[in-house]
Amino acid sequence: MPFLSATLETVKPSPTVAMTGLVAELKAAGRDIIGLGAGEPDFPTPANIAEAGKRAIDEGKTIYTAVDGIPELKAAIIEKFRRDNDLSYEMNEITVGTGGKQVLFNALVATLNPGDEVIIPAPYWVSYPDMVLLAGGTPVIVEAGLESGFRITPEQLEAAITPNTKWLIFNSPSNPTGAGYSPAQLKALTDVLERHPHVWVLSDDMYEHIAFPGFEFRTPAQVAPSLKDRTLTLNGVSKAYAMTGWRIGYAGGPATLIGAMKKVQSQSTSNPCTISQWAAVEALTGPQDFIPENNEVFLHRRDLVVAGLNAADGITCPVPEGAFYVYPSIEGCIGKTSAAGEAIDTDEAFATALLEEKGVAVVFGAAFGVSPAFRISYATSDENLTEACARIQSFCAGLS
Repeated sequence: MPFLSATLETVKPSPTVAMTGLVAELKAAGRDIIGLGAGEPDFPTPANIAEAGKRAIDEGKTIYTAVDGIPELKAAIIEKFRRDNDLSYEMNEITVGTGGKQVLFNALVATLNPGDEVIIPAPYWVSYPDMVLLAGGTPVIVEAGLESGFRITPEQLEAAITPNTKWLIFNSPSNPTGAGYSPAQLKALTDVLERHPHVWVLSDDMYEHIAFPGFEFRTPAQVAPSLKDRTLTLNGVSKAYAMTGWRIGYAGGPATLIGAMKKVQSQSTSNPCTISQWAAVEALTGPQDFIPENNEVFLHRRDLVVAGLNAADGITCPVPEGAFYVYPSIEGCIGKTSAAGEAIDTDEAFATALLEEKGVAVVFGAAFGVSPAFRISYATSDENLTEACARIQSFCAGLS
């Protein structure tokens, strides 16, 4: 009898986490590596937020709290949804978890039964399909390639919905592409969902505040208020507030769903870190002026990387609307051989050869569901990005 769970056999380790670990190992071994795989800002947590965490320690706020968040943080989240998204929630419609990842996982575990389907547009964040599998559901992948700007169409969504569909997972701006849906594009999707009342929406808005000029962010329940009673609107402090290690995610949704998610969390981690919760209160209620300042830096880096990659032979890199990723196509590189003699027959082979021959670490596109491509996180210095682009250009020039 096998010792390990059969379900676990269907799940892959996170490729982004694996790449981050590999980069650390190679650097420790003395290799000159530029790591462009980690999805986290390189800015420090703002001082006022860090001070709130220190204050929580000094004031002894280090004991268990309510399973799904302190009232002060829930109140701050309610105000955030009102202020930024025109959404109204009560305290029992808010949950706080150990990062957005746990909140998403709790929702899927609390709702999925064998045979339930979850629609996931691709390219997708690497964890979505595997979380669905772990929760006993069936991922239904709807591919949106370069030609559609990495956005699914209403027709694709309509065709993917079946009587077994439980959720649509929606992410804009997107990890890994940075693509965002305009209000009109989002409305076209919500019009489809309004015709299918059995389908719930899990909107991952983690990159809401990292958006560039010309893009207007909206969340599904904001565009279509009729969907609010079957929408979980998920967010967190990791990206916009440079708090990845603090591990605080949150969501607003119907009280019945939130209660079920609380039950899951009560039997897994219990409450998120108290210190992090108090820091998150300050993040959501304190000064927000650093966010547009950081976005100016990201915008400059985006343009630097897009130009650098489009100058490489065989690469086509679209301009993203938000987040801090680019997702270039390498269709023009497939079928060639690297300068060191490695066959570039997949995007994984491209990424492996690029790392070995030029010391640039990227995440291959197959991990995100659309190939041939790769993802770069440009949340690093101009110096690193300029050098990385030069190395990628050199690598592509050496393909034959």
